[in-house]
Amino acid sequence: MVMAHARALLTSTPEGRTAYLEDDLRRPESILASREVRETLDLSQPVGLMLVAVLHFIPGEGAAAPIVRTLLDALAPDSYLVATNTTYDLPSPEAVARWEKLVATGRVDLWARPRAEFTALFDGLDLADPGVVPVSEWRAGNEPQPRPDPADVPMWAAVGRLP
Repeated sequence: MVMAHARALLTSTPEGRTAYLEDDLRRPESILASREVRETLDLSQPVGLMLVAVLHFIPGEGAAAPIVRTLLDALAPDSYLVATNTTYDLPSPEAVARWEKLVATGRVDLWARPRAEFTALFDGLDLADPGVVPVSEWRAGNEPQPRPDPADVPMWAAVGRLP
């Protein structure tokens, strides 16, 4: 159903072309080789790679790193990576215990990554200020207050530029 709506809504001119690709992030080579990517993006020019609210669906310690690296290796210098990932680092121990129980019983399929593992996804990139922070604190100084408590939105966020 999502594909049908995307095809109906994604019309554009050659100068502002938009495409929708149905694929599996665990197969980044397939994504990069797709007709949609080849015909829509000029990867010899800087682009923005946005992996927002998706990496936590890649289970396994260290499993996201080779996927992100494969995608980044295909991009031109001055491209950007924007990414988020849920984490156990920010909620209370009680909340983490409840969450782990949901994961263990198959009721939640989010893979939490600690700050160090998430930060490693940006190795070799120049991190934009304020670096790796909870999503609720990303450039929060200019936003309406109060901001959500990081324990209530336990997700890391960062933006990095390929040198």
